[in-house]
Amino acid sequence: MFKREKPRKNYRKGAKRRQHFAFLRRFMIGFNVVAGLAALIAISCFFILIHDVITQCDYFKAKSLKIEGMQRLTTKQILQQARVREGMNVLAVNLSMVRKRLIAHPWIAAAEVRREIPSGLYIRIKEHSPLAIVNLDRKYIINEQGQIFKKWTASDPDNLPLINGLQLADFSVHGKTTDPFPQRSAWQVKGSQNNHLNTRPLEAVMQVLILGKQTRGILPNRKIKQIRVDREIGITLQAFKQIKTIVLGYHNYPLKYAMLKNILRYRKQKRNFPDFDRIDLNNINRIVVNPVRLKTPGGDQKEV
Repeated sequence: MFKREKPRKNYRKGAKRRQHFAFLRRFMIGFNVVAGLAALIAISCFFILIHDVITQCDYFKAKSLKIEGMQRLTTKQILQQARVREGMNVLAVNLSMVRKRLIAHPWIAAAEVRREIPSGLYIRIKEHSPLAIVNLDRKYIINEQGQIFKKWTASDPDNLPLINGLQLADFSVHGKTTDPFPQRSAWQVKGSQNNHLNTRPLEAVMQVLILGKQTRGILPNRKIKQIRVDREIGITLQAFKQIKTIVLGYHNYPLKYAMLKNILRYRKQKRNFPDFDRIDLNNINRIVVNPVRLKTPGGDQKEV
């Protein structure tokens, strides 16, 4: 019997050589990938080592903490809010996170933080300027832009004018369209982008309070005890040590303040001019003054 011969494989000329080169190419690609990954890991480890060395180096420890812009808050309160302290490595401080912590404080409107290499940290804040207390579902404090920035607590100022008659919808929560410190790009301001006065009653209240910021004016804010808002009639004030009711209504507040000043000056010059407990300046063409009514020993009141 004859043995069956195996079929002979036919190879084209050069096929073995091409297979050999293909294997070498795959091998080199794999080698380059592994080498690249090894190099990347080595470089990453190197930079991590450098980072750890720098951020733990005594040369960059904070020896100087400079804080500016404080009015109400103390240095201790600001450092606690920022969570920074002397001895920290200034290169390890996350400036963005420190800013966010600072502006999360209800009294801080804006904050800037920067490093002063090699061993300094600079913090500048801008605090809210409280203008009045508004009575809504509870008491809140508004700033000079007419925006609510915090709830009033017993530790907050209590000598501000108290506003009654406004609604929560009249206000925007603290936010500005422009940076309080436009020359610094690092300032961060919290809040919405709503900067306008939302309603006519709030606008009227703000006009009165802005006039009251004039320390030499006839009705500085420190003398205003209460601002009552009637959405139809307008503004009524309770002011002075011996409480007097002053009806202002809407509009022409500078003129009405000038007329009130003249009335008070005239009363001071004319001793026989009776004291009053209410004056209506709503209509500047018809000013109504209500004299004080004194109680008689029998309990009745008589007009002076």
